[in-house]
Amino acid sequence: MSGLEVARAALAGERAWIVGGAVRDRALGREAGADVDVIVDCDPAAAAKALAEAARSGGQGAACFALSREFGGWRVLARDGSWQVDVEPLRGGSLDADLHLRDFTVNAVAEPVCGGTPIDPLGGLADLAAGRLRVASVDAFEDDPLRVLRLVRLSVERGMAADGRTLALARASSSRLSALAPERIFSELARIVDACEAVRGLALLREVRALGVVLPELEALEGVQQSRYHHRDVLGHTIEVLEQVIALQAAPDQVLGGAARQVSEILNEPLADGLRRGSALRWGALMHDIAKPRTRAVERETGRVTFYGHDRLGAVLASEILLRLRTSTKLRLHVAALVREHLRLGFLVHEPQPLSRRTVFSHLRHTDPVQVDVTLLSIADRLATRGEKADDAIEAHLRVALPMLDDALLWMREGAPKPLLRGDELALEAGVAPGPELGDLIEALTEAQYAGEVRTREQALAFVQKLCASH
Repeated sequence: MSGLEVARAALAGERAWIVGGAVRDRALGREAGADVDVIVDCDPAAAAKALAEAARSGGQGAACFALSREFGGWRVLARDGSWQVDVEPLRGGSLDADLHLRDFTVNAVAEPVCGGTPIDPLGGLADLAAGRLRVASVDAFEDDPLRVLRLVRLSVERGMAADGRTLALARASSSRLSALAPERIFSELARIVDACEAVRGLALLREVRALGVVLPELEALEGVQQSRYHHRDVLGHTIEVLEQVIALQAAPDQVLGGAARQVSEILNEPLADGLRRGSALRWGALMHDIAKPRTRAVERETGRVTFYGHDRLGAVLASEILLRLRTSTKLRLHVAALVREHLRLGFLVHEPQPLSRRTVFSHLRHTDPVQVDVTLLSIADRLATRGEKADDAIEAHLRVALPMLDDALLWMREGAPKPLLRGDELALEAGVAPGPELGDLIEALTEAQYAGEVRTREQALAFVQKLCASH
């Protein structure tokens, strides 16, 4: 049974209505999604328990729990996670009043739970057909400022455009976003950044004056001018890097060739906070130059613009931003690593080519566990840098990045070489106690194995003896 079917079975005979996304989807000729919103003119706790019981009677397990004491909402969640139904009490004393209290007209359409003619007092169905996003009332954003972000999210997820009045009301309330729970803000931002039209979402966040409230560090990139090798200021460049990341995700074979399938599989892996690795890569793109305003300098003699240390400081700032948004430690560490290491591959362009296996090992070890992700970020960063000598720089970068990507993919599948000697054997052979010195020996042996210089146990013993003798 789906969530909609469970709601119909449990609430037959009750004054209950389906609202929100399920109604929108049906109006567009689509199947209702896994999430269903129901409003009831009865006790929502009793209705939620009836839903859970109906699910059990239909052969499914379901959990039932309160969402909000303030608003009286409840959630029924299938044990297998295949659907959820949120149950809310009728507000304002009537269905018409309740619908007028909702965010946008396209979400203010109700359908009797057991079917029937949609109830559409605000013209939401016409707005839906026209791709128009319009507030249900002039107080919509004041009642809940998060709706400013929801406006942007619905615009980019559904391909809708807000009318002028709605945009003006959103701008008037955007400053109040600062008072909201960070978790709620991140939930909406994550979906905006993960949307196909994420770049348009950023533009719309700026248009409604929300970007400077929820991500002031990103807005601060505007107007920060760069060297002659860049054609945009830092904000413009950052947006173009995000565009390039999205393009790599949509059509990886255009740049990555035979590595495209493996890259797509990795980027689709779950990471943290409900995000995939590909979603986190987009956050890395947004944050990779976040410290440039704080590190910008101009050399007195040459007039050259520099941003020394923006990678290291940027990692700190990215972590602080995501901490402020109450994300998980795992996501913060992942994005911070992308920011910290995003320049490393570019420095290797100036090394003798092809790179030695020791150089490759060092790079992969330093960028572990984001070797693949940060290689993609470096490619996107270079493709979005189109100032002086851009074509030559892009070609040179890809000559290094694409082979490194192959090595990174292999590293992710197989890991570093397994040492040919155990730690206790190394300690005995070298005459050192467990500790940092032994760890350095193990690392040196692993690097030699990766470089193909040591292939057997006997060679490993000889390598260790020679290394110890040299010290």
